[in-house]
Amino acid sequence: MADHATPNLPSRDFARTAAFYGRLGFEEGWRDDGWMILTRGGLTIEFFPHEALDPLASSFSCCLRLDDLDGFYAICLAAGLPEARMGHPRLHPPEPQP
Repeated sequence: MADHATPNLPSRDFARTAAFYGRLGFEEGWRDDGWMILTRGGLTIEFFPHEALDPLASSFSCCLRLDDLDGFYAICLAAGLPEARMGHPRLHPPEPQP
């Protein structure tokens, strides 16, 4: 198996988190009151409950390294994520980086 990472992120509401990521092609692999695992192909993102989370003051983040960035970007656009530099959620157009 290739190297991989499994981000652990906070969620204020598992149902809303699953619905949001479901629009991006993620499916629930596990869920109970204390943990949720979402998968999309070889990607795995895990969530723990954090009802008091303030997303605007949070430093949690997750990077997805994708072979088909253009395809995933198209899925994000089709899911209704706005291309914007401000607001939440938002989508930044892909750009080459060093």
